Amino acid sequence: MATAARRTSGAGQIKEAIFAWEGKDRSGKIVKGELRANGEASVNANLRRQGILVTKVKKKTFRSGRKITEKDITLFTRQLATMMKAGVPLLQAFDIVSKGNANPSVSKLIQDIRADVETGSSLNQAFRKFPLYFDNLFCNLVAAGEQAGILEDLLTRLAVYKEKTLAIKGKIKSALFYPISILVVAFVVTSVIMIWVVPAFKEVFKSFGADLPAPTLFVMAISDFFVSYWYIIFGSLFGALYLFFQSWRRSLNVQRFMDRTLLKVPVFGDVIRKATIARWTRTLATMFAAGVPLVESLDSVGGASGNAVYIDATKKIQTEVSTGTSLTAAMQNSDVFPNMVTQMVAIGEESGALDQMLGKVADFYEQEVDDAVESLSSLMEPIIMVILGVLIGGLVVAMYLPIFKLGSVV
Repeated sequence: MATAARRTSGAGQIKEAIFAWEGKDRSGKIVKGELRANGEASVNANLRRQGILVTKVKKKTFRSGRKITEKDITLFTRQLATMMKAGVPLLQAFDIVSKGNANPSVSKLIQDIRADVETGSSLNQAFRKFPLYFDNLFCNLVAAGEQAGILEDLLTRLAVYKEKTLAIKGKIKSALFYPISILVVAFVVTSVIMIWVVPAFKEVFKSFGADLPAPTLFVMAISDFFVSYWYIIFGSLFGALYLFFQSWRRSLNVQRFMDRTLLKVPVFGDVIRKATIARWTRTLATMFAAGVPLVESLDSVGGASGNAVYIDATKKIQTEVSTGTSLTAAMQNSDVFPNMVTQMVAIGEESGALDQMLGKVADFYEQEVDDAVESLSSLMEPIIMVILGVLIGGLVVAMYLPIFKLGSVV
């Protein structure tokens, strides 16, 4: 297949597309394929130069798919690594993975990367054009694999790394999802009771002609406030949450504050710290095993940890290591790693097996996160049941107290 023309940059950029074509070669055999070009005329010209008599050309359209997630990139990495391990040529591997993907957005991304590689770009250069999906760590490992001639091994290592990182993120999310979802449901149920149920009881109580108990009066006062100002309550709550999460995502100062705060939260903070250390050590082990120099590896490690406290600590470690300090001493000076981690790193440096020791530390903390999440689930269930029982049960008792009082009078 002819090499597609390079896309021009600047104001006069030519928008290219993928065309499916069908025709006959010099022997009269029917052939078909796909070609990236800026128009049907360009496709016909390229194929004529190859001696192909074109009979049909159709522009391929990509349906707008769902958003590309980290899981999609992880699956793509694993599939590409498997294809290359099996000896499938790189461009053909891209075609197979693209056609087999259920998300049209991912298929289009893969085809764009394939087009760049086909026009002469290295694989890591093609990935660097999509920083939203492929970070520096990903691109640096691919570049190291291309330079050393072990691209398939590095892609396999990268796939394992991304799968483990994705798994540990999923465990943290599952640990947080359960209590948050229960609290949201409790708020919705309470709001429904306050806005619709309590006013109905209030109308009934008016006919009693007797003094109501203090808990009932308190609940009715809250209900009156909900009924009168429900739009302010819901608007303020959702507005505050929206502004908070936007600030958390966009403001570095808010991110730093929240990252520090999360590490100090009872019970959950310990799980988050263990998950962060697992990602930190797993990333450094992967980079170092790929032959990336230690100082250069630390560029990607901090960001991969996902926590501002460890990002700042990594910058400090990198500065000290670049001036000749051992990694163990630099990690001890940062004061964010447990003694067990620094001791394992020290053994790794002395034995020349730093990547293996870092990998063992990552395995240990990933298992710790697994155990902590299971313990959290067992611990949170009774606590949440008690909270819901006190909240909902308290409301029910407060509204039935006047009925009990009336029954005793009768």
